[in-house]
Amino acid sequence: MNHLEHHRLHRSNWLRAAVLGANDGIVSTASLLIGVAAAGSGKEAIILAGVAALVAGAMSMAAGEYVSVSSQADIEAADIAMERAALRDHPQEEFAELRDIYISRGLSRDLATEVTRQLMAHNALEAHTRDEIGITASGKARPLQAALASAIAFIAGAVLPLLTALLLPLAAMQWGLAVTSLVFLALLGAVAAKSGGASMLKGALRICFWSALAMICSALVGRLFEVAV
Repeated sequence: MNHLEHHRLHRSNWLRAAVLGANDGIVSTASLLIGVAAAGSGKEAIILAGVAALVAGAMSMAAGEYVSVSSQADIEAADIAMERAALRDHPQEEFAELRDIYISRGLSRDLATEVTRQLMAHNALEAHTRDEIGITASGKARPLQAALASAIAFIAGAVLPLLTALLLPLAAMQWGLAVTSLVFLALLGAVAAKSGGASMLKGALRICFWSALAMICSALVGRLFEVAV
Protein backbone atom coordinates (compact mmCIF):
# COMPACT_ATOMS: atom_id res chain seq x y z
CA MET A 1 0.00 0.00 0.00
CA ASN A 2 1.40 3.38 -1.04
CA HIS A 3 2.00 5.90 1.72
CA LEU A 4 2.02 9.53 0.64
CA GLU A 5 2.66 12.45 2.95
CA HIS A 6 1.47 15.90 1.95
CA HIS A 7 3.72 18.37 3.72
CA ARG A 8 2.76 22.04 3.88
CA LEU A 9 6.08 23.78 4.45
CA HIS A 10 6.35 24.72 0.76
CA ARG A 11 3.27 26.90 1.28
CA SER A 12 4.82 28.97 4.05
CA ASN A 13 6.20 31.83 1.94
CA TRP A 14 3.15 32.57 -0.21
CA LEU A 15 0.73 31.82 2.62
CA ARG A 16 2.50 34.27 4.94
CA ALA A 17 2.47 37.02 2.29
CA ALA A 18 -1.18 36.41 1.36
CA VAL A 19 -2.43 36.34 4.95
CA LEU A 20 -0.36 39.38 5.94
CA GLY A 21 -1.52 41.39 2.93
CA ALA A 22 -5.21 40.49 3.17
CA ASN A 23 -5.26 40.91 6.95
CA ASP A 24 -3.58 44.30 6.73
CA GLY A 25 -5.97 45.33 3.95
CA ILE A 26 -9.05 44.49 5.99
CA VAL A 27 -7.84 45.76 9.35
CA SER A 28 -6.18 49.01 8.27
CA THR A 29 -8.99 50.01 5.89
CA ALA A 30 -11.80 49.05 8.26
CA SER A 31 -10.06 50.73 11.20
CA LEU A 32 -9.59 53.95 9.22
CA LEU A 33 -13.21 53.93 8.04
CA ILE A 34 -14.46 53.34 11.59
CA GLY A 35 -12.25 56.13 12.93
CA VAL A 36 -13.44 58.59 10.29
CA ALA A 37 -17.06 57.58 10.87
CA ALA A 38 -16.63 57.95 14.65
CA ALA A 39 -15.39 61.50 14.11
CA GLY A 40 -18.80 62.39 12.63
CA SER A 41 -17.77 62.60 8.97
CA GLY A 42 -20.20 62.18 6.10
CA LYS A 43 -20.40 59.11 3.90
CA GLU A 44 -18.53 60.69 0.99
CA ALA A 45 -15.57 61.51 3.23
CA ILE A 46 -15.61 57.99 4.64
CA ILE A 47 -15.54 56.42 1.17
CA LEU A 48 -12.81 58.80 0.01
CA ALA A 49 -10.71 57.86 3.04
CA GLY A 50 -11.25 54.18 2.23
CA VAL A 51 -10.15 54.56 -1.39
CA ALA A 52 -7.08 56.51 -0.31
CA ALA A 53 -6.28 53.83 2.27
CA LEU A 54 -6.58 51.10 -0.37
CA VAL A 55 -4.24 52.80 -2.84
CA ALA A 56 -1.70 53.97 -0.27
CA GLY A 57 -1.75 50.66 1.58
CA ALA A 58 -1.25 48.56 -1.55
CA MET A 59 1.69 50.72 -2.66
CA SER A 60 3.18 50.68 0.84
CA MET A 61 2.89 46.90 1.10
CA ALA A 62 4.47 46.42 -2.33
CA ALA A 63 7.32 48.83 -1.61
CA GLY A 64 7.98 47.43 1.85
CA GLU A 65 7.94 43.83 0.67
CA TYR A 66 10.18 44.63 -2.30
CA VAL A 67 12.76 46.42 -0.15
CA SER A 68 12.81 43.77 2.58
CA VAL A 69 12.98 40.81 0.20
CA SER A 70 15.60 42.60 -1.92
CA SER A 71 17.73 42.90 1.21
CA GLN A 72 17.34 39.17 1.74
CA ALA A 73 18.27 38.54 -1.91
CA ASP A 74 21.38 40.72 -1.54
CA ILE A 75 22.50 38.72 1.49
CA GLU A 76 21.89 35.44 -0.33
CA ALA A 77 23.85 36.63 -3.38
CA ALA A 78 26.76 37.74 -1.20
CA ASP A 79 26.83 34.40 0.64
CA ILE A 80 26.71 32.45 -2.63
CA ALA A 81 29.57 34.53 -4.07
CA MET A 82 31.59 33.92 -0.89
CA GLU A 83 30.93 30.19 -1.13
CA ARG A 84 31.88 30.11 -4.82
CA ALA A 85 35.21 31.79 -4.03
CA ALA A 86 35.85 29.38 -1.14
CA LEU A 87 35.22 26.38 -3.37
CA ARG A 88 37.66 27.78 -5.91
CA ASP A 89 40.41 28.71 -3.45
CA HIS A 90 40.00 26.09 -0.69
CA PRO A 91 38.35 22.98 -2.18
CA GLN A 92 39.74 20.53 0.38
CA GLU A 93 38.60 22.61 3.35
CA GLU A 94 35.16 22.99 1.80
CA PHE A 95 34.97 19.24 1.21
CA ALA A 96 35.78 18.57 4.88
CA GLU A 97 33.29 21.21 6.01
CA LEU A 98 30.43 19.63 4.06
CA ARG A 99 31.43 16.11 5.15
CA ASP A 100 31.39 17.19 8.80
CA ILE A 101 27.89 18.61 8.35
CA TYR A 102 26.65 15.20 7.19
CA ILE A 103 28.47 13.48 10.04
CA SER A 104 26.77 15.81 12.53
CA ARG A 105 23.43 14.79 11.03
CA GLY A 106 24.06 11.13 11.80
CA LEU A 107 25.97 9.65 8.85
CA SER A 108 29.07 7.53 9.43
CA ARG A 109 32.36 9.11 8.38
CA ASP A 110 32.75 6.79 5.39
CA LEU A 111 29.21 7.34 4.17
CA ALA A 112 29.43 11.11 4.73
CA THR A 113 32.67 11.17 2.72
CA GLU A 114 31.05 9.30 -0.17
CA VAL A 115 27.92 11.45 -0.11
CA THR A 116 30.05 14.61 -0.11
CA ARG A 117 32.16 13.32 -2.98
CA GLN A 118 29.13 12.53 -5.14
CA LEU A 119 27.24 15.74 -4.37
CA MET A 120 30.25 17.94 -5.02
CA ALA A 121 30.94 16.11 -8.26
CA HIS A 122 27.35 16.78 -9.32
CA ASN A 123 27.08 20.43 -8.21
CA ALA A 124 29.40 21.58 -5.45
CA LEU A 125 27.99 25.10 -5.16
CA GLU A 126 24.41 23.86 -4.89
CA ALA A 127 25.36 21.31 -2.22
CA HIS A 128 27.12 23.93 -0.11
CA THR A 129 24.50 26.66 -0.46
CA ARG A 130 21.76 24.19 0.47
CA ASP A 131 23.38 22.24 3.30
CA GLU A 132 25.88 24.76 4.68
CA ILE A 133 24.04 28.07 4.23
CA GLY A 134 20.44 26.83 4.01
CA ILE A 135 19.50 28.46 0.68
CA THR A 136 17.14 26.36 -1.44
CA ALA A 137 15.51 26.99 -4.81
CA SER A 138 11.99 27.00 -3.34
CA GLY A 139 12.93 29.38 -0.52
CA LYS A 140 15.02 31.79 -2.58
CA ALA A 141 14.12 35.48 -2.27
CA ARG A 142 12.06 36.88 -5.17
CA PRO A 143 11.46 40.61 -4.59
CA LEU A 144 9.14 41.38 -7.52
CA GLN A 145 7.00 38.32 -6.90
CA ALA A 146 6.72 39.15 -3.20
CA ALA A 147 5.83 42.79 -3.90
CA LEU A 148 3.12 41.91 -6.42
CA ALA A 149 1.62 39.21 -4.20
CA SER A 150 1.49 41.53 -1.17
CA ALA A 151 -0.13 44.36 -3.14
CA ILE A 152 -2.79 42.08 -4.65
CA ALA A 153 -3.54 40.49 -1.28
CA PHE A 154 -3.86 43.92 0.37
CA ILE A 155 -6.24 45.15 -2.34
CA ALA A 156 -8.35 42.00 -2.02
CA GLY A 157 -8.63 42.57 1.71
CA ALA A 158 -9.22 46.34 1.55
CA VAL A 159 -12.00 46.02 -1.02
CA LEU A 160 -14.20 44.12 1.47
CA PRO A 161 -14.67 46.87 4.10
CA LEU A 162 -14.80 49.49 1.35
CA LEU A 163 -17.71 47.74 -0.38
CA THR A 164 -19.38 47.28 3.00
CA ALA A 165 -19.12 51.03 3.65
CA LEU A 166 -20.69 51.75 0.28
CA LEU A 167 -23.69 49.56 1.11
CA LEU A 168 -24.23 50.53 4.75
CA PRO A 169 -26.27 53.57 5.86
CA LEU A 170 -24.28 56.17 7.77
CA ALA A 171 -26.12 55.42 11.03
CA ALA A 172 -24.96 51.81 10.99
CA MET A 173 -21.48 52.47 9.62
CA GLN A 174 -19.33 51.89 12.70
CA TRP A 175 -20.92 48.72 14.06
CA GLY A 176 -21.63 47.37 10.59
CA LEU A 177 -18.02 47.76 9.51
CA ALA A 178 -16.72 46.25 12.74
CA VAL A 179 -18.98 43.18 12.58
CA THR A 180 -18.56 42.46 8.86
CA SER A 181 -14.79 42.99 9.01
CA LEU A 182 -14.48 40.57 11.91
CA VAL A 183 -16.47 38.02 9.92
CA PHE A 184 -14.12 38.47 6.95
CA LEU A 185 -11.11 38.18 9.23
CA ALA A 186 -12.43 35.07 10.93
CA LEU A 187 -12.88 33.43 7.53
CA LEU A 188 -9.37 34.52 6.52
CA GLY A 189 -7.86 33.15 9.73
CA ALA A 190 -9.74 29.87 9.41
CA VAL A 191 -8.75 29.36 5.76
CA ALA A 192 -5.12 30.24 6.47
CA ALA A 193 -5.02 27.83 9.41
CA LYS A 194 -6.61 25.10 7.32
CA SER A 195 -4.05 25.63 4.54
CA GLY A 196 -1.26 25.40 7.10
CA GLY A 197 -2.68 22.32 8.81
CA ALA A 198 -3.51 24.13 12.07
CA SER A 199 -6.69 24.57 14.08
CA MET A 200 -9.24 26.67 12.17
CA LEU A 201 -10.84 27.92 15.40
CA LYS A 202 -7.50 28.98 16.85
CA GLY A 203 -6.57 30.75 13.62
CA ALA A 204 -9.88 32.62 13.51
CA LEU A 205 -9.77 33.67 17.17
CA ARG A 206 -6.17 34.83 16.96
CA ILE A 207 -6.73 37.10 13.99
CA CYS A 208 -10.04 38.45 15.33
CA PHE A 209 -8.63 39.40 18.73
CA TRP A 210 -5.84 41.63 17.43
CA SER A 211 -7.97 43.05 14.63
CA ALA A 212 -10.79 43.97 17.02
CA LEU A 213 -8.27 45.72 19.24
CA ALA A 214 -7.03 47.79 16.28
CA MET A 215 -10.58 48.81 15.31
CA ILE A 216 -11.48 49.75 18.89
CA CYS A 217 -8.40 51.98 19.14
CA SER A 218 -9.29 53.67 15.83
CA ALA A 219 -12.87 54.30 16.98
CA LEU A 220 -11.59 55.80 20.24
CA VAL A 221 -9.31 58.17 18.32
CA GLY A 222 -12.25 59.26 16.18
CA ARG A 223 -14.46 59.77 19.23
CA LEU A 224 -11.71 61.70 20.99
CA PHE A 225 -11.26 64.30 18.28
CA GLU A 226 -14.71 64.26 16.65
CA VAL A 227 -13.59 66.41 13.75
CA ALA A 228 -16.16 66.08 10.99
CA VAL A 229 -14.98 66.39 7.39
